Amino acid sequence: MDCSLRYGLQVGSLVIVVEDEPDLRALAERWLIKDGYEVESAPDAEQALEVLTRTLPSAVCLDLELPGLGGLEALKQIKKTHPKLPVIILTANDQVETAVAAMQSGAYDYLVKPVDRTKLATTVRNAIEAHDLMVRVDHLEREADGGGYADILGESTAMKRAFREVDRVAMSDVTVLVHGESGTGKELVARAIHEHSGRSRAPFVAVNCAAIPETLQESELFGHERGAFTSANQRRIGYFEQADRGVLFLDEIGELSPAAQAKLLRVLQQRVFRRVGGQSDVRSDFRLVAATHRDLREEVTAGRFREDLYFRIAVFELELPPLRDRHGDVALLARSFLRQFAPDRPVTLAPTALAALESHSWPGNVRELMNAMQRALVVCGEVVELEDLPKRLRDHKRDTPIPTSEPVSAGEGEQDGLTRMEALERAALVTALEETGGNISGVVRRLGLGRTTVYRKLKKYGLR
Repeated sequence: MDCSLRYGLQVGSLVIVVEDEPDLRALAERWLIKDGYEVESAPDAEQALEVLTRTLPSAVCLDLELPGLGGLEALKQIKKTHPKLPVIILTANDQVETAVAAMQSGAYDYLVKPVDRTKLATTVRNAIEAHDLMVRVDHLEREADGGGYADILGESTAMKRAFREVDRVAMSDVTVLVHGESGTGKELVARAIHEHSGRSRAPFVAVNCAAIPETLQESELFGHERGAFTSANQRRIGYFEQADRGVLFLDEIGELSPAAQAKLLRVLQQRVFRRVGGQSDVRSDFRLVAATHRDLREEVTAGRFREDLYFRIAVFELELPPLRDRHGDVALLARSFLRQFAPDRPVTLAPTALAALESHSWPGNVRELMNAMQRALVVCGEVVELEDLPKRLRDHKRDTPIPTSEPVSAGEGEQDGLTRMEALERAALVTALEETGGNISGVVRRLGLGRTTVYRKLKKYGLR
């Protein structure tokens, strides 16, 4: 029987094996691969820590007796950058007391060498399942608190998937590449990763690479010394140096020049750089989160982006959905913006306005919706009506077919003779009914109307 089936293992999970004895390392690696895991092995702690900068493992098997940096010190460094990552200690019989000390420092469990295959498989499986359960509980607690993540709102399936990915990667220290159209909230995701990481008390430095002229990119990113060029009247500390011990967010990384890309690659490999005009190395302990609206694989093929740099920054790729694919989030976001921009002025959305918002394709994504709500607040009263929305939204809605539904009975429910406003109102009710599975409480929350009003309008339009 396949071991992966026998033990119910999660096929594809990555395990790092750190063992200086080649035969033991090869044996553990072979067992874990047969059990369905991906495996990376390292003969010492230094190489293992380097692997952790470019991968997101599910567990680490760490020998205590290692050349150079010892296993106990390596454990402390791993828990500093990956506090939730389960570490299983491998120890000789005469090191059990040290293994117990490792448990007190955050290790998940320890195994005495020579390691039994069944015991290794069971311990690794349990460690990964415990870690995954912890992540799921954190995610469910956040969902229970109000359908969002940090400052990011979203209850759609697409956004819940993105939140789970943030949960997976936040507490590690790997480099993250966020994909998404302009206006989808890539910087908010980067800030959420920072806030939920072990670096949350250190700086978060956000940089828009597209806004920096090509001639100034190296100086802005890495700093410069006084006199490095004509206008360099004093030393400047660059963004990489400012992000020491924190998170550096490089938005639109695809806009970097070839020279800046080459220097960035060296920095990611060594965490060392020189200021422009400098003679000595500067070291910075930063975590990189990059973002782009471009397809960097196409940019690599076209020769505009370095392939080796792409693989360095795409350790963990996270896709942010456009607003048009976030089914049900438009109403949630629109009402949130109304509360945010008019906290002392209760404003609601008319069903016709909501129908127009939800039928729009939102090429500018969340940023466009935010601007539309700001504009509506300038001209509306206590209710945002269809006429209060920007013209492009009203015109789009006028050309959009009105959804239909089988009426319960004729008479008041017939569609013939409806005014355009009534047709839009009916469309909003149909959409709300479909998206809530006919749950009236859900319709009431979604449309912001009273229960009696909802029942009256359902009867008026002959809807179930």
